[in-house]
Amino acid sequence: MTSTPPVLEISGLNVNYGLGAKAVHAVRDIDLTLHRGEVLGLAGESGSGKSTLAYAVTRLLPPPGVITGGEVRYHPRTGQPIDILDLDPEGLRAFRWSEISLVFQGAMNSLNPVHTVRSQLTDVLKAHRPDLTGAQRQDRAAELLALVGISADRLGSYPHQLSGGMRQRVMIAMALALDPEIVILDEPTTALDVVMQRQILKQLVRLRNELDFSVVFITHDISLLIEFSDRIAIMYGGRVVEEAAAREIYRTAHHPYSHGLLHSFPALHGPRRELTGIPGSPPDLTAMPSGCAFHPRCPKAFEPCAQRVPTLGPVPADDGRTVACWLHADH
Repeated sequence: MTSTPPVLEISGLNVNYGLGAKAVHAVRDIDLTLHRGEVLGLAGESGSGKSTLAYAVTRLLPPPGVITGGEVRYHPRTGQPIDILDLDPEGLRAFRWSEISLVFQGAMNSLNPVHTVRSQLTDVLKAHRPDLTGAQRQDRAAELLALVGISADRLGSYPHQLSGGMRQRVMIAMALALDPEIVILDEPTTALDVVMQRQILKQLVRLRNELDFSVVFITHDISLLIEFSDRIAIMYGGRVVEEAAAREIYRTAHHPYSHGLLHSFPALHGPRRELTGIPGSPPDLTAMPSGCAFHPRCPKAFEPCAQRVPTLGPVPADDGRTVACWLHADH
């Protein structure tokens, strides 16, 4: 268990797409805490609700996404906690990017193709730091590129003139422009080769240590999270089904879904092992299974699994781990 204070607390968060009887429940009763200075990994297959959770926390949900309940409390270094969901548009505009920022997946689609890197970085500074002069904005833009390992002579480049890894690093530089306390990375390395993935993630770890921000790292690749995260939360069907320290998840995954994810990629060290994967497909959010959403695919399902939804709770004699599974129903 980490002993640092919380910087972000998510309580009972629910997100729907659409309204009424046909609404799709994409995120269900999420409770998560991000501690100051840590990297919290969020893993799960496509459609598990990871990106929806990120967009809900930053109030960037595209229509018809609707937050139907819960709280998202931000704890500044000084002063009282702030519920992000209660901020008015003006307060949200001042809060976003300066306190919490988001690196979107697909840098080519996130960067404006008709503007240079310089104009996109300085526009952020101009909008949120009007006290800076033009020369100061230029200097800060060059400084941001240097942080992510890009030469300042690339400020005049357009996105199509950069490699995929450089575009992703520009997005990270933009997210760090206002020195936020929290950076949310939504699958930032999905389209990159494994060598570039490791380079970018090592840079992020270095920047986290230098600048002292906290990270929510979202990906479907749990092997990356084990290497770069302090804690990991596993999502399935819009819910968190297991949360524990990264090393503990790797050593002994308690939920059968977590176990399946871990055995879907080859081990880089140690003896060879059979890749078992997970049979079937993720659930249809418009027609969720009864009981535990994973039970139709679960090799260990038994009688209560199809009848009742397990709650997320602590595992006895396993400090800091929570799991939502009837196999560990003592909680």
